Amino acid sequence: MNDDKTERPVKTANQRGAARLAAVQALYQMDVGGTGVLEIVAEYEAHRLGQELDGATYLKADAGWFRSIVSGVVRDQVRLDPLIAAALQDDWALSRLDSTVRAILRAGVFEITDRKDVPVAVIVTEYVEIAQAFFDDDEPKLVNAVLDRIAKQVRGETKK
Repeated sequence: MNDDKTERPVKTANQRGAARLAAVQALYQMDVGGTGVLEIVAEYEAHRLGQELDGATYLKADAGWFRSIVSGVVRDQVRLDPLIAAALQDDWALSRLDSTVRAILRAGVFEITDRKDVPVAVIVTEYVEIAQAFFDDDEPKLVNAVLDRIAKQVRGETKK
């Protein structure tokens, strides 16, 4: 790393935040590589969550939260994808989105629809921060807008 002041500061994540990030990475890996849910969950739990891999130490994550997101997205994808597609601009198809953005949106929408115990503001903020970790352009704004629209539709509330 250099001392460039324009870099974003590294922020320590809580265990659920780390689980969300790992879930997005796992969903991306499944989307791109065709890996199955049982295989990917086992790999992450054995080699990534809180472990060192190739010289990088992964954050300690809530393994149950990670499993819940990944398995929930896979189980409910036929319900989640139409919600996301409807929240996109008319000229954008879900298939046109970057695989990472798709993974972020699927995980976020799963939590909005299935984890009513978690405030919308927490869900939207955490997934926008994940998008900011991967993208510098419009993708975090897209994630924010889509999750906000779906939260309003599903829960009748938006991020405050």
